[in-house]
Amino acid sequence: MPDHAILTAAMHGETRVRHDRGAAFGDAVMSCLIVPDEFRRVQSDYLILFRRNVEDGSTAALAMFGFENGENLYLSAGGWDARYIPLAMDIQPLLIGGSPAGGEGAQVHIDMASPRIATTDGVRLFEDDGAPSAFLEDRIEKLGALDTGYRASVAFFAALDRHDLLEPLMLEVPLDDGSINNLVGFHVIDEDRLRGLDAMALGDLHQGGHLIPIFMALASQGNLPRLIARKNQTLGSD
Repeated sequence: MPDHAILTAAMHGETRVRHDRGAAFGDAVMSCLIVPDEFRRVQSDYLILFRRNVEDGSTAALAMFGFENGENLYLSAGGWDARYIPLAMDIQPLLIGGSPAGGEGAQVHIDMASPRIATTDGVRLFEDDGAPSAFLEDRIEKLGALDTGYRASVAFFAALDRHDLLEPLMLEVPLDDGSINNLVGFHVIDEDRLRGLDAMALGDLHQGGHLIPIFMALASQGNLPRLIARKNQTLGSD
């Protein structure tokens, strides 16, 4: 189970973090949350899909790494085989948490139960004088970008709903060994619906800065054949 704590030099001065990539470090996941601000970088390597929460109606964007739970087809003996690692994966085991007093301010937390936590190897989070290490400063910057992007994503998903731009995806993926993987429960941008929007609707999306992430999500669909090829490679290695 997670063991979250506020990150401080006093408590975590000797804590180190392994930044290797592999299943042993919690990277064997089918997907991770992404924010629209990073769609341009995500679409260069990954398929972007959307998932609705049936309970509250909210929407989340996902970078897809595989077709099954616990499957990350970007992992290899050499690490993570992609040019970009999504922020939600890259910042682990750090996360943004609330202040202990329950105020509006956010603080950096650390999951001490993460397999990335170390004491004798890995990268230190703090220098001997208690100052953040270069590694920690980089991760704090990425945490800030993720937090800002998450807050801004509310308007993006509202715009998708306002213009009815998401359609359900039901995809059967035939593999070289004769088996079929199914992608169900996800949504994609409805390209036909997008093409049919009038000038006022397109102006609304442009004004909100939503057109670029929409186009990036559409462009990411070109990564589906590459994801299938990665899956077939694993079948051939058995």
